[in-house]
Amino acid sequence: MSHRVGVVRFPGTNCEFDTIDAIRALGGDAEVLWHGDPSLKNVDAVVIPGGFAHGDYLRCGAIARFSPVMESVAAFALNGGPVLGICNGFQVLTEAGLLPGALQKNIGMKFLCSMQQIEVVSTGNVLGKGSTVGDCIKIPINHFEGNYVCPPEALAELEARQQIVFRYTDNPNGSTRDIAGICNESGNVVGMMPHPERATSLLLGSTDGTALIRSFLAA
Repeated sequence: MSHRVGVVRFPGTNCEFDTIDAIRALGGDAEVLWHGDPSLKNVDAVVIPGGFAHGDYLRCGAIARFSPVMESVAAFALNGGPVLGICNGFQVLTEAGLLPGALQKNIGMKFLCSMQQIEVVSTGNVLGKGSTVGDCIKIPINHFEGNYVCPPEALAELEARQQIVFRYTDNPNGSTRDIAGICNESGNVVGMMPHPERATSLLLGSTDGTALIRSFLAA
């Protein structure tokens, strides 16, 4: 029986079908969850995909955080349910308080769209199965506000609790400590700026996202 993944759609989301296709290609089952409906439809895992939820007005994810579905996602996460936020989804998770810190505009004030190498920093999370600390993988980025920031005390906690999941090997956006992805203390909620769903085929330039999505499905 395949695992059912709910992929949240807000007005302005544009990566939901990329995400669904990647999940289905790896043997999972996926369906769209509309942001205005609080029901998660008994899915086994939730992805908040990339895009520009509510046009990124105010701040990225600031309006999406109040959508009815997010209260259900928060309860799901609190009960240990696997949640993955990709790019704009990472921004939504920080705004919702499910992950610490915030994402601000890239250094240089430029939109970035390129293949990047990231290093696996920790594996004690829903993306870590099948990876080894120190692995370097190639995954594309596509963002204007991917510069991760947090207070010094929060950064110290992330480091001490092994909550930094990925780091850029050549920081493209000014992100603090080269952070490309983090998780909550329990490891069941992960946010990352690079797009693993766009790295599941050589036709897309890399298959390095495959192991991450397989791990998520196994979680």
